[in-house]
Amino acid sequence: MLNYLTLDPVSSIYGNIHLPGSKSISNRLLLISAIATGKTYLKNLLYSDDVQCMLYALKSLGINYVINWDKKTCVIQGNKNIFDNNNKLSLFLGNAGTAMRPLTAVLALQKREIVLTGDSRMQERPIKDLVDSLRQGGSNIKYMNKKYFPPICVKGGFVGGDIEINSNISSQFLTSLLIAAPLAKFNTNIVIKNDLTSKPYVDMTLKIIKDFGVYIKNNNYKSFFIPGNQQYVSPGKYFIEGDASSASYFLAAAAIKGKSICIHGINKNSIQGDIKFLDVLEMMGAKIVWGENCVTCYKGILKHVYLDGNNIPDAAMTVAILALFANDTSKIYNIYNWRVKETDRLHAMSTELKKIGSIVQEGKDYLYINPPKKFFHSHINTYNDHRMAMCFSLLSLSGTPITIKNPNCVAKTFPKYFTELLKVSH
Repeated sequence: MLNYLTLDPVSSIYGNIHLPGSKSISNRLLLISAIATGKTYLKNLLYSDDVQCMLYALKSLGINYVINWDKKTCVIQGNKNIFDNNNKLSLFLGNAGTAMRPLTAVLALQKREIVLTGDSRMQERPIKDLVDSLRQGGSNIKYMNKKYFPPICVKGGFVGGDIEINSNISSQFLTSLLIAAPLAKFNTNIVIKNDLTSKPYVDMTLKIIKDFGVYIKNNNYKSFFIPGNQQYVSPGKYFIEGDASSASYFLAAAAIKGKSICIHGINKNSIQGDIKFLDVLEMMGAKIVWGENCVTCYKGILKHVYLDGNNIPDAAMTVAILALFANDTSKIYNIYNWRVKETDRLHAMSTELKKIGSIVQEGKDYLYINPPKKFFHSHINTYNDHRMAMCFSLLSLSGTPITIKNPNCVAKTFPKYFTELLKVSH
């Protein structure tokens, strides 16, 4: 296995990219399908480490499914009786936040003792706000090692009721509650204590929940009312959109050094927040043309940007790379949630951008990024973070080679990323 990959300078970018399915949608759908009544046929399921973590957990919990990875399909048989099993269980979930957080909430409904753990980075990612909210609803959860962090032991007990939750760190905490609460014994009223971060991810969750026949009243994101004793009902078939976060790298490449890139598998009506990255590209000077279930980006003269990145936290990292090719200093702010992702992305991005020649100012929740006068060939530390690897691959468009350490970390969401990038690099 390679522990580094050097990308030679790329003269131009053009071609077509067929996107893998969205990670966020894939894992939400797998979990909700598992606890729904009926059989669900999922199409364009993402093959990645994070999805494998969810599939492993569901299999361990007694869920039956049949997967055809060649066709990217999964037929999953819902089984709400998983909550009736009394056998103790331990689930290892790697660094998959989209598995750890929602499973914690859903398993708080069941009767048995289940330990949820993950790799060393997962054991540094906070889960206190979710645990606190579940405890308010009656759940019995204890920390196994370091207080406020996984591993945790979940022993059931969640029945709903009045709950306050702090959602300014991660929207996944609220998402997890929203998925579990409809199955609780009593009605649940969730009050948001602070400003909600990454709101589009909550919208995505609400849309999928509604598609499975469950009602939630959203009071302008200040509170949510969820009637208890509801049941998810499979809609039968569900197509998973292409991953808008993954699209951002190819679209950015075209904006920097295109002829053009056509991305297949996303459209203007996407339920993913990162679709707004297209608006940022246009604002910075790229040309965007929408087609039917596809979008094309053409090269532009890139202008600097002052961007509130809170609603597009993943794609905002790609904007940080675009800023290197812009005409002046850019600022990306309101991105404190970068610090609690797969790594401390604010510090990691600042550190690696400086290596390649940019002058960067890092604040608690912002970055100022100056375009380098000269790009330097550097060995980029990815911190085992897939988005760091994919972002910095775009430095091959600078006229200077770039070396990516641990390139295989892209398997978390996009195992074939570098293969696809090379296909459109000329």
